[in-house]
Amino acid sequence: MNTTGRWTTAVVGAALLLGCVSEPAASHSADAERVLVFSKTAGFRHDSIPDGVAAVKQLGESGGFTVDATEDANAFTPKNLRRYDAVVFLSTTGDVLDPTQQRAFEGYIRQGGGYVGIHAAADTEYDWAFYGGLVGAYFQSHPAIQPATVVAEDRAHPSTSGLPPTWNRTDEWYNYRSNPRDRVHVLASLDESSYTGGTMNGDHPIAWCQDYQGGRAFYTGLGHTKESYADPAFRGHVLGGIRYAIGAAQDDCRPENGYRPLFDGTAASLDAWKQAGPGSFTRSDDGTLTSSGGMGMLWYAGQSFGSYSLKLDWKMAGASGDDNSGVFVGFPPSDDPWSAVDNGYEIQIDATDVPEKTTGSVYGFRSADLKKRDRALNPPGEWNTYEIRVEGERLRVWLNGVKINDFTNTDPARSLRDGHVGIQNHGADDQVSFRDIRIKEPLVKGD
Repeated sequence: MNTTGRWTTAVVGAALLLGCVSEPAASHSADAERVLVFSKTAGFRHDSIPDGVAAVKQLGESGGFTVDATEDANAFTPKNLRRYDAVVFLSTTGDVLDPTQQRAFEGYIRQGGGYVGIHAAADTEYDWAFYGGLVGAYFQSHPAIQPATVVAEDRAHPSTSGLPPTWNRTDEWYNYRSNPRDRVHVLASLDESSYTGGTMNGDHPIAWCQDYQGGRAFYTGLGHTKESYADPAFRGHVLGGIRYAIGAAQDDCRPENGYRPLFDGTAASLDAWKQAGPGSFTRSDDGTLTSSGGMGMLWYAGQSFGSYSLKLDWKMAGASGDDNSGVFVGFPPSDDPWSAVDNGYEIQIDATDVPEKTTGSVYGFRSADLKKRDRALNPPGEWNTYEIRVEGERLRVWLNGVKINDFTNTDPARSLRDGHVGIQNHGADDQVSFRDIRIKEPLVKGD
């Protein structure tokens, strides 16, 4: 079945509009996304701004969205902002919008608009509380430009999915007035031991995303230097942030705290896992597990779980979405993968089966909410994130931050109250990859 029309329309060609927002939009397709780059400065001005504007326009050409650029704050009217799927604040500084323009932008975000902040966007509008919440944290200081190690914490988000687990690069590394981790979803952080001048006590977010008052927000502290905008890895980072902000890619951007890794990409983290049945999983150098053969299952034998939230990132390889796999929960220890089928529950990964056996379903028992699932699902070849939350006999599933299933076990022969977790390798023709399997337990009220 066709699970989402976005699979065929997510990346389409669109003409690149050169110049400022006052030019006509005749070349803009009614179906194409449109982005406004805003780079007004009322304080320090980065000499990399022209390079940044040019880079975003080039990303628009290749990525299928139209780009306008301006430093005129008069562009911030309700009517004009409605033309855009996202607004990029590119190294803006100081007070760049007057109260009327601020109200227009607040309304734009609350009506579902997207925001992308790059570098000095955090050095902007210190007296505007709405903006402070939107950007996530305000700039405080920075040491000299120097190399440092960026740690990719969420490698499913489109802005970080193409990065290695650690990314060594040279930039101007911002310290922030507060740590945003409790309010936003941290995508990448700095290893403060890798450079001098970090002041955030070893927990130093540098890129993050969030759902904010009806809109989507992405911020990266990278991008001070001209050289950044010629760096393919940084350009991919920015492109992924824009794709998230305009709604072309989905991710779970809820704050995430209190999880511990079950598989963190390293060989050592597989020590507590066992392969049941035929086939296997292959671990790549970038920390990805990919299924091969089957029908078998890789299960976590280190302990069983009762009340917990399990998160993991996954993607299908084939363009059809017909790569079969699943996540099993609530089964007893066994070297027979069919024991998990008969005694546990599978949250399915396969976008082509009947509703109760397709992506997001509790396989054979309960279909996902297909409308919500289809809106949340990224296409084959792109990463998705499951949260599988078990409390007593209740099992709930979130896909990229959207709740798509709510199931309660009533079968006396099964129980979710204590069991193991595992990932399936379904067969020779099925190839599904997994990353960053982590768990939070036990759950407490408010989780």
